[in-house]
Amino acid sequence: MGKEQEKEVILEQMEERAVEEISTHDAEKSIEEKLVAVQEEIAGYQDKMLRAAAEFDNYKKRMERDRNAAMKYAGEHILREILPVVDNLERALNQGVVSGVDAEMKLAALLEGVQLTLKSLLAVLEKFEVKAIESVGLPFDPNIQEALVMEPSDVVPASHVLGEFEKGYYYKDRLLRVAKVIVSSGKAAS
Repeated sequence: MGKEQEKEVILEQMEERAVEEISTHDAEKSIEEKLVAVQEEIAGYQDKMLRAAAEFDNYKKRMERDRNAAMKYAGEHILREILPVVDNLERALNQGVVSGVDAEMKLAALLEGVQLTLKSLLAVLEKFEVKAIESVGLPFDPNIQEALVMEPSDVVPASHVLGEFEKGYYYKDRLLRVAKVIVSSGKAAS
């Protein structure tokens, strides 16, 4: 092998190394570019995640405020419905103080006013799905009634409700208040 051939071999090797270095350099540059692109993408996702977390936090705070306001004023609707009942009671009481009217007429007007007021109050309760429990004449039920007194009765059978001190009420399907009742002990002993 002559010097010429050695030079050619050396030149070829140098060219191969140069090509390898260029391709290695290009590969490194390509990897760096990809790394920068991935880092930018990650930064974008982190930004989106932080914004979503902030939006969710604001949503939670808004829902908490709305819930607190709803609970604070939950009874407002029913109170608006009850105010006319108060007005009717005031009108009924004012009828009792009208001068120039005899006592019997005042009493009749007052009684009529109270009856109308009770009717309007029962209508409000019905509107809100509050229903009275019918008890009188029916068998005593300790789940919805509380026996306060037992009395003999020739008309109402034993263990049946003879009368009520207070009506019981349901609100929708839930017992709101038990009825306080008088229970028959049956016929009186002779």
